[in-house]
Amino acid sequence: MATDLVAQLADSLAQTGVEEGELSYKGQGRKLDDAQSVEEMVKEIQDFEGLQALRLEGNTVGVEAARAIAKALETKSEFKRCYWSDMFTGRLRSEIPPALNSLGDALMLAGARLTVLDLSDNAFGPDGVKGIEKLLKSTACYTLQELRLNNCGMGIGGGKILAASLKECHKKSSAEGAPLSLKVFVAGRNRLENDGATALAQAFQLMGSLEEVHMPQNGINHPGVTALATAMQHNKGLRILNLNDNTFTEKGAMAMAQALKPLRSIQVINFGDCLVRPAGAMAIAETVSEGLPILKELNLSFGEITEEAALAVAQAVKDKDQLEKLDLNGNCLGEDGCKALKDAMEGMNMGELLGSLSDDEGEPEDDDEDDDDDEEEDDDEEVDEEEVEEEEEEEEEEEEEESSSNNKLSTPASAPRPPDVSSFLSFPSPDKLLKLGDKRAFLIEQQVDVTDGTKTAEAFLKIASVYKEENKDVKNAVLDSIDALLKKAFATPSFQGYSFVCLICTCISHFCLLVSEDKVKPVLVVPGHLHALEHVVRQDYFPKENVAVLEAFMSR
Repeated sequence: MATDLVAQLADSLAQTGVEEGELSYKGQGRKLDDAQSVEEMVKEIQDFEGLQALRLEGNTVGVEAARAIAKALETKSEFKRCYWSDMFTGRLRSEIPPALNSLGDALMLAGARLTVLDLSDNAFGPDGVKGIEKLLKSTACYTLQELRLNNCGMGIGGGKILAASLKECHKKSSAEGAPLSLKVFVAGRNRLENDGATALAQAFQLMGSLEEVHMPQNGINHPGVTALATAMQHNKGLRILNLNDNTFTEKGAMAMAQALKPLRSIQVINFGDCLVRPAGAMAIAETVSEGLPILKELNLSFGEITEEAALAVAQAVKDKDQLEKLDLNGNCLGEDGCKALKDAMEGMNMGELLGSLSDDEGEPEDDDEDDDDDEEEDDDEEVDEEEVEEEEEEEEEEEEEESSSNNKLSTPASAPRPPDVSSFLSFPSPDKLLKLGDKRAFLIEQQVDVTDGTKTAEAFLKIASVYKEENKDVKNAVLDSIDALLKKAFATPSFQGYSFVCLICTCISHFCLLVSEDKVKPVLVVPGHLHALEHVVRQDYFPKENVAVLEAFMSR
């Protein structure tokens, strides 16, 4: 039976990596304190011919264990990809830099040429960045394409160290005729603020190779946004720009709108919760109208945008034939404004592309008062900029005290608000799923276009990727969310059910692909996908004819 085949496949993959050249210990919850605790792992690394990638996510690695793993990596010259997010949970801050130094030294000694370095969800602060500083400047990173440092608590100081390291790497690699060409940069929730963002902007401008930039929730306001805008103009291949939950105000929004004009490859713009305001939204609308020919998603939610500006944005996307979503939720449209916006989108036969307006704030009560507030805020920003050096010095002193304390555990340096569905689907994690609360299943099914088999398959894979058999709460949250999503999908007449099933089957059969509209994008299949699929095929909502398709794929 199909379910038996899936179960067998899940068991066979549960303890091993599934990508070519990859060894995975992802999500195994191992507590690796010393060399003895990693003896088996070290032997497997040593015996793995042609090792290209090592997954250590979801374990906790101490200094001695890291040294033993590093020793095993010293001979792996073909090594390319470090998936080392969330691997210091519960560790002292003082343990993390020497552990990272050991691993980095090993890669340099091996002559590795990295393409991916993922250290997200390791709250190591500025000292953690110092732990990878030498690696980032070395030949091992001349070939780096993806750098993921989401939720690491780097702060302003860490951002500056990171920026200096990237600039040095670019300088040295350029001297050898192959300049650093980083494509993906992820550093959300890091308290970078203006100075950290400005320092990184200089590195971005120097490289000019970025295709994806994700820097949400960093406390950046218009000076930092303006610096980033200048840098983005030099990255002509930029496809995705996510600066959600920073504070643009009109100055930053206008600078960013101007910077986006010459960029022809932009597909996703996420300026949600950035306070772009009406004038900023109008400037962005002008840019969208005049260019951005392959724009797929535009998020200007929660930006204090009024009806006139929202309608200008709607008018600007009328000729974007690749547009998939326009998000203007949480603005100041009022009941009449929401209706006018919906009517405008429907009049252009794009009504289904407009996201929910359920959180609209209503029309602003007093425009004059708002103008006064704007002026006061600008004055406050000027004062803040005059005092920023003193504040940064105090912050860096506090961070140094925290980093040097032997009693300080590696826990998130910031206390971010619970993530929304978009945040979870962009960067899935068990914690984010749980923090969506009891209404998570409803929220997810509302977010995903269930009429589209491809998008539903993508959502399924992302939700299932955080499945944990040993954690009842996470397991139930994953299965409940998937049930709600697929129950709605299969009950929708226009749902491309066959497309969904074929995509999932092909994903599992080949162990590596997720299909988008224009190309095949490699994605690791983890045991969670298989356990989730085993659950799904047993449910009443899953059509019997699709079980047959699944069985046909599995029996090949």
